Amino acid sequence: MKTVYIFAAGEYGPAPELGEGFVIAADAGLAALARMGRRPDLIVGDFDSYAGVLPEGVPVVRHPVMKDDTDTALAVAEALRRGAERIVIYGALGGRLDHSLANLQLLVSLSRKGVEGLLVGKRETAAAVTDGVLRFDATYRGRVSVFAWGGTATVSETGLLYGLDRFPLPDDLPRGVSNEFTGADAAVTVHHGTAVVIWDDQGRQNNGI
Repeated sequence: MKTVYIFAAGEYGPAPELGEGFVIAADAGLAALARMGRRPDLIVGDFDSYAGVLPEGVPVVRHPVMKDDTDTALAVAEALRRGAERIVIYGALGGRLDHSLANLQLLVSLSRKGVEGLLVGKRETAAAVTDGVLRFDATYRGRVSVFAWGGTATVSETGLLYGLDRFPLPDDLPRGVSNEFTGADAAVTVHHGTAVVIWDDQGRQNNGI
Protein backbone atom coordinates (compact mmCIF):
# COMPACT_ATOMS: atom_id res chain seq x y z
CA MET A 1 0.00 0.00 0.00
CA LYS A 2 1.48 3.33 -1.06
CA THR A 3 1.58 5.76 1.88
CA VAL A 4 2.01 9.53 1.62
CA TYR A 5 2.79 11.63 4.70
CA ILE A 6 1.72 15.27 4.62
CA PHE A 7 2.96 17.86 7.11
CA ALA A 8 0.55 20.76 7.62
CA ALA A 9 0.66 23.91 9.77
CA GLY A 10 -1.43 22.84 12.79
CA GLU A 11 -0.37 21.52 16.18
CA TYR A 12 2.16 18.71 16.66
CA GLY A 13 2.70 16.16 19.39
CA PRO A 14 5.86 14.05 19.70
CA ALA A 15 7.97 13.73 16.57
CA PRO A 16 6.23 11.09 14.42
CA GLU A 17 7.81 7.77 13.59
CA LEU A 18 7.34 7.61 9.84
CA GLY A 19 7.15 4.36 7.95
CA GLU A 20 8.26 4.04 4.37
CA GLY A 21 6.47 6.53 2.14
CA PHE A 22 6.48 9.79 0.21
CA VAL A 23 6.69 13.00 2.30
CA ILE A 24 4.98 16.27 1.31
CA ALA A 25 5.37 19.59 3.16
CA ALA A 26 2.30 21.82 2.88
CA ASP A 27 3.49 25.43 3.24
CA ALA A 28 4.37 26.05 6.93
CA GLY A 29 4.46 22.30 7.49
CA LEU A 30 7.97 22.66 6.07
CA ALA A 31 9.02 24.40 9.30
CA ALA A 32 7.74 21.46 11.35
CA LEU A 33 9.73 19.05 9.20
CA ALA A 34 12.85 21.20 9.57
CA ARG A 35 12.51 21.10 13.37
CA MET A 36 12.51 17.30 13.11
CA GLY A 37 15.59 17.34 10.92
CA ARG A 38 13.74 15.82 7.95
CA ARG A 39 13.56 16.80 4.30
CA PRO A 40 10.37 16.41 2.26
CA ASP A 41 10.17 14.78 -1.14
CA LEU A 42 7.86 17.58 -2.35
CA ILE A 43 6.84 21.06 -1.16
CA VAL A 44 3.37 22.46 -1.94
CA GLY A 45 1.85 25.83 -1.10
CA ASP A 46 1.43 29.53 -1.65
CA PHE A 47 4.02 30.32 1.07
CA ASP A 48 1.96 32.98 2.80
CA SER A 49 2.71 31.34 6.16
CA TYR A 50 6.25 30.08 5.62
CA ALA A 51 8.97 32.70 5.61
CA GLY A 52 12.05 30.48 5.66
CA VAL A 53 14.42 29.39 2.93
CA LEU A 54 13.27 26.52 0.75
CA PRO A 55 15.66 23.56 0.84
CA GLU A 56 17.68 23.01 -2.31
CA GLY A 57 17.00 20.03 -4.49
CA VAL A 58 13.39 19.50 -3.42
CA PRO A 59 10.66 19.96 -6.08
CA VAL A 60 8.22 22.79 -5.35
CA VAL A 61 4.62 23.13 -6.55
CA ARG A 62 3.88 26.81 -5.99
CA HIS A 63 0.33 28.22 -5.98
CA PRO A 64 -0.95 31.82 -5.89
CA VAL A 65 -2.18 33.18 -2.56
CA MET A 66 -5.58 33.91 -4.13
CA LYS A 67 -6.77 30.35 -4.68
CA ASP A 68 -9.75 28.08 -4.02
CA ASP A 69 -8.08 25.31 -2.01
CA THR A 70 -6.10 25.17 1.21
CA ASP A 71 -2.44 24.21 1.05
CA THR A 72 -3.32 20.91 2.73
CA ALA A 73 -5.98 20.19 0.12
CA LEU A 74 -3.46 20.91 -2.63
CA ALA A 75 -1.00 18.54 -0.95
CA VAL A 76 -3.69 15.83 -0.78
CA ALA A 77 -4.35 16.33 -4.50
CA GLU A 78 -0.63 15.83 -5.19
CA ALA A 79 -0.66 12.68 -3.06
CA LEU A 80 -3.61 11.25 -4.99
CA ARG A 81 -1.93 12.19 -8.27
CA ARG A 82 0.98 10.01 -7.19
CA GLY A 83 -1.26 7.03 -6.50
CA ALA A 84 -1.57 7.27 -2.72
CA GLU A 85 -3.68 4.56 -1.13
CA ARG A 86 -3.08 5.84 2.40
CA ILE A 87 -2.56 9.47 3.45
CA VAL A 88 -1.42 10.50 6.94
CA ILE A 89 -1.61 14.24 7.62
CA TYR A 90 0.36 15.56 10.59
CA GLY A 91 -0.32 19.01 12.06
CA ALA A 92 -3.88 18.70 10.75
CA LEU A 93 -5.75 19.44 13.99
CA GLY A 94 -5.57 22.27 16.49
CA GLY A 95 -4.77 25.91 15.86
CA ARG A 96 -7.43 27.40 13.59
CA LEU A 97 -10.83 25.75 13.95
CA ASP A 98 -11.76 26.48 10.33
CA HIS A 99 -8.70 24.62 9.06
CA SER A 100 -9.39 21.69 11.39
CA LEU A 101 -12.92 21.44 9.97
CA ALA A 102 -11.56 21.75 6.42
CA ASN A 103 -9.15 18.89 7.13
CA LEU A 104 -11.99 16.74 8.46
CA GLN A 105 -13.80 17.39 5.18
CA LEU A 106 -10.69 16.20 3.32
CA LEU A 107 -10.69 13.08 5.47
CA VAL A 108 -14.32 12.33 4.57
CA SER A 109 -13.58 12.92 0.89
CA LEU A 110 -10.71 10.42 1.01
CA SER A 111 -12.90 7.85 2.77
CA ARG A 112 -15.55 8.13 0.08
CA LYS A 113 -12.87 7.62 -2.58
CA GLY A 114 -11.72 4.43 -0.86
CA VAL A 115 -8.45 5.98 0.32
CA GLU A 116 -7.39 5.44 3.92
CA GLY A 117 -6.73 8.74 5.70
CA LEU A 118 -5.60 9.88 9.14
CA LEU A 119 -5.35 13.33 10.70
CA VAL A 120 -2.79 13.50 13.49
CA GLY A 121 -2.76 16.44 15.90
CA LYS A 122 -1.08 17.19 19.21
CA ARG A 123 -3.31 14.96 21.33
CA GLU A 124 -5.82 13.37 18.97
CA THR A 125 -6.05 11.35 15.79
CA ALA A 126 -9.04 11.25 13.43
CA ALA A 127 -10.18 8.87 10.72
CA ALA A 128 -13.28 8.68 8.54
CA VAL A 129 -15.12 5.44 7.78
CA THR A 130 -17.56 4.96 4.90
CA ASP A 131 -19.36 1.61 4.83
CA GLY A 132 -16.48 -0.07 6.59
CA VAL A 133 -14.69 -0.96 9.83
CA LEU A 134 -12.03 0.82 11.89
CA ARG A 135 -10.23 -1.55 14.26
CA PHE A 136 -8.14 -0.85 17.37
CA ASP A 137 -5.96 -3.38 19.14
CA ALA A 138 -5.95 -3.88 22.91
CA THR A 139 -3.07 -1.43 23.52
CA TYR A 140 -5.23 1.65 22.91
CA ARG A 141 -6.23 3.77 25.91
CA GLY A 142 -8.22 6.97 26.38
CA ARG A 143 -11.34 8.39 24.78
CA VAL A 144 -12.90 7.76 21.39
CA SER A 145 -15.81 9.64 19.80
CA VAL A 146 -17.86 8.88 16.71
CA PHE A 147 -19.77 11.50 14.69
CA ALA A 148 -22.02 10.88 11.69
CA TRP A 149 -21.14 13.01 8.67
CA GLY A 150 -23.45 13.95 5.80
CA GLY A 151 -26.60 12.26 7.11
CA THR A 152 -27.45 9.45 9.48
CA ALA A 153 -24.87 6.67 9.76
CA THR A 154 -25.71 3.17 11.00
CA VAL A 155 -22.99 2.38 13.55
CA SER A 156 -21.91 -0.53 15.76
CA GLU A 157 -19.24 -0.18 18.46
CA THR A 158 -17.65 -3.23 20.09
CA GLY A 159 -14.89 -3.59 22.70
CA LEU A 160 -15.54 -0.08 24.05
CA LEU A 161 -17.03 0.97 27.39
CA TYR A 162 -20.37 1.70 25.74
CA GLY A 163 -21.50 -0.61 22.97
CA LEU A 164 -23.73 0.10 19.99
CA ASP A 165 -25.48 -2.35 17.69
CA ARG A 166 -26.51 -0.93 14.32
CA PHE A 167 -27.49 2.35 15.93
CA PRO A 168 -28.84 5.05 13.54
CA LEU A 169 -26.47 7.86 14.53
CA PRO A 170 -27.74 11.25 13.27
CA ASP A 171 -25.39 13.99 12.09
CA ASP A 172 -27.09 16.64 14.25
CA LEU A 173 -26.89 14.91 17.64
CA PRO A 174 -23.58 14.17 19.47
CA ARG A 175 -24.71 10.79 20.77
CA GLY A 176 -21.38 9.16 19.93
CA VAL A 177 -19.11 11.50 21.90
CA SER A 178 -16.69 10.40 24.65
CA ASN A 179 -16.66 6.62 24.65
CA GLU A 180 -13.58 4.85 26.10
CA PHE A 181 -11.15 2.10 25.23
CA THR A 182 -11.22 -0.77 27.72
CA GLY A 183 -7.99 -2.66 27.08
CA ALA A 184 -9.71 -5.07 24.69
CA ASP A 185 -9.65 -5.21 20.91
CA ALA A 186 -12.26 -2.74 19.68
CA ALA A 187 -13.99 -1.81 16.44
CA VAL A 188 -16.22 0.90 15.03
CA THR A 189 -18.31 -0.45 12.17
CA VAL A 190 -20.23 1.83 9.84
CA HIS A 191 -22.80 -0.36 8.15
CA HIS A 192 -24.20 2.50 6.09
CA GLY A 193 -23.07 6.07 5.64
CA THR A 194 -19.96 7.94 6.82
CA ALA A 195 -18.68 8.58 10.33
CA VAL A 196 -15.69 10.50 11.66
CA VAL A 197 -13.86 8.80 14.52
CA ILE A 198 -11.62 10.86 16.83
CA TRP A 199 -9.50 9.31 19.55
CA ASP A 200 -7.00 10.30 22.20
CA ASP A 201 -4.96 7.21 22.93
CA GLN A 202 -2.56 8.70 25.47
CA GLY A 203 0.58 8.77 23.40
CA ARG A 204 0.09 5.72 21.19
CA GLN A 205 -1.12 7.76 18.20
CA ASN A 206 2.35 8.03 16.63
CA ASN A 207 3.14 4.31 16.81
CA GLY A 208 2.25 2.14 13.88
CA ILE A 209 1.15 5.05 11.68
